[in-house]
Order: sequence, then C-alpha cells, then structure tokens
Amino acid sequence: MRVPVVVQDVPAPSPAPCRPSPPVTTTIVAVRTALPAHRYAQDDLTEAIGDLCLAPGADRALLRRLHASAGVRTRHLALPIERYAGLSDFGRSNDAWMAAGLALGEEALTAALGDAGIEPADIDLLVCTSITGIAAPSLDARLAGRLGLRPDVKRVPVFGLGCVAGAAGLARVHDYLRGHPGGTAVLLSVELCSLTLQRHDDSAANLVAGALFGDGVAALIAQAGSAAASAGAGPSVIATRSHLYPDTEHLLGWDIGADGFRVVIDAGVPDIVRGHFGTHVRAFLAEHGLAVDDIGAWVCHPGGPAVLSAVADSLGLPGDALEVSRHSLATAGNMSSASVLHILETIHACRRPEPGTWGLVAAMGPGFCSELVLIRW
Repeated sequence: MRVPVVVQDVPAPSPAPCRPSPPVTTTIVAVRTALPAHRYAQDDLTEAIGDLCLAPGADRALLRRLHASAGVRTRHLALPIERYAGLSDFGRSNDAWMAAGLALGEEALTAALGDAGIEPADIDLLVCTSITGIAAPSLDARLAGRLGLRPDVKRVPVFGLGCVAGAAGLARVHDYLRGHPGGTAVLLSVELCSLTLQRHDDSAANLVAGALFGDGVAALIAQAGSAAASAGAGPSVIATRSHLYPDTEHLLGWDIGADGFRVVIDAGVPDIVRGHFGTHVRAFLAEHGLAVDDIGAWVCHPGGPAVLSAVADSLGLPGDALEVSRHSLATAGNMSSASVLHILETIHACRRPEPGTWGLVAAMGPGFCSELVLIRW
C-alpha cells in the first residue's frame, strides 16, 4: 500500500536586510598654487600693454580706465613684460606656455604632494586643465616622468572649459573617486593667460583681458575613503552640479585663428549671472536641505568686479562674503581655472573654517556654463 506524501509549504527564509554601503567620501587633502616670479603692479603694466595692443599715438583713455577699474593691484606674468613684444606668432607664445607651464606645474604639484605626505607613485588619476595653450603629448604626459608618476597613471587632459575648469575639474575628480575607494587623484590647472594677449589688437575684449588676467598654476590632491583618513585635513566634497545656459555660446571663449587665441568676452555676462545664477544655486542647495545663509565659505571664481557684484546680487550676499575672491583678484588677477583653487588654498591656510562649516565652490566659463561643488569642513 502506497503511503500518501503530504507536502507542506515551508516559508522561505526572509532575506537579510539590504544595507547600502556608505557613500565614498572625497577629501581635499592639499591645494597649492605656483605663481611666476615676474610680479608687476597694475599701474606698471598699463602703458606696457598699451604699447603691445595699441597703434602708436592712439588714445589710451579707455585702456587706462579699464586697468583702473579691473580690481587688480598686482599680477604675475609667465615672462618679463619686455619679452612679450617678441612673441610674434602663436608658435612662440605656445612654446613659452609649454616651458613655463611645465616648470610651474612641477612646482605646484611637488608642493602639494609634500603638504599631503603623498608620493608621486601614489597618484592614480591626473586631470590637467588649461585654456591658454595646447600640446601633444599633453602637459600631464610630459610631467609624468619628471615627477615620478607610475606608468599606469590615468591621465585626462582637458581643454575648452576655461574659467569654470577649476570647479568642474574638482567635480570630475570627485566622480572618479566615488568609484575608486582608496584612490588618489590630482587636478592640475595651468593657466598662463598673458601669453594669449593679442598684439596690435585694440578691441575692447582684448583690452579687458589685458587689464584683468594674470598667470598661475595650481594643484589639488584629493583622496577617497580610508586613504584620506591619514591626511584628511581639508574639506570633503558632498555634491556637484553642472549647468549649461541655452543660447549663450557667443558670450565667452576664444576665436581661434592664425595668431592663436583671440578672446571673446561679451558685456552681457554679468546680466546672465545676475538673472539666473542665484536661482540655480538656491535649487542646488535646497536639494541638500540648505539655504544661502548656511554657506560659511564662498569659493567663487573672480571673473571680474562686475561678475562678482552680479553673483553677490543674485544671492543677496553680505558685502564680505566674497572678500577672499576679491583679494585673489586684487593680488593675482583672474587666473582662469586656477583662481578658485588659489581661493580655496587661501581660505584653508589663512581662514580655515570650523569643522562642520559648509562651503560652495562656484565658477562660470565658456558655454556659457556654471559649475557648483558643495563642500564641508
């Protein structure tokens, strides 16, 4: 006789609760700026730049007004001012960019590595940005051997972001480190703006550039996860946001021709900033439960006095909120993408916020675009 088999439903064991891994933290462990040795007072550059850009006997009233109102007291130049007359074509200017960029890049990165207590062979990613010259092999490839980087170091040379690249470069470094716990990444900004000045060009844009821009190189080192714990003195990156403004490509950038990079600076840039920048910043902060008043350290690219005023107006900032940005502009000029790193270095070294302080790295550039990086000490 066959015995019936009784099958009972046995409940499946409950799955173990899924516990998401904690987010990988990106910590800025060092920032260092290298400025060329050739430092000039703004007043001493005005007539020399007039000699380069204006025809003999031309009226210099506009030139002098621009220099006086640029918010710049001193600037560093890649070459002694008397050598700029000999940069007769783009090739010579680019050769000067490469020579000075390599020397200053090595200086800045070596200093940052020393501050962080990191060996060159520990670098996993090198992002190198510049809008003021071009090279193939790129600067990062040429620096790798000089600095002792590993042969398998990942390299990302970036051209075209301009002034926004300091903030955008930090954001992309953060993106990489989120996927590489324990990794070490470097952002190197090489901006020798004076070498792009167009001789015999009396356009308003060229005269503005000649009054505003300075030269500088900056290196930022960031680490992810436990790798940052031993070094971890700097702020952590919390979130980033990119934004392109429609139909604004004509506002800022280069016209590239036989003479090299001819600057495009539209007078409408401050109006775009004043009308839209504050809205985007507030929306970004709100996503993280923050408001403008919660930001204790503003690391804002100093595009110029009018742009800084537009930023302050759009956000309703108190008069001293952008003081470090104005100081960077006054002492070094607008150094394109290196400026926000110079400002971050100054804040961390001289005005280090209390632990828990929120900061915002903000910059704008060709596109027209903006980049925001939320940080916290």
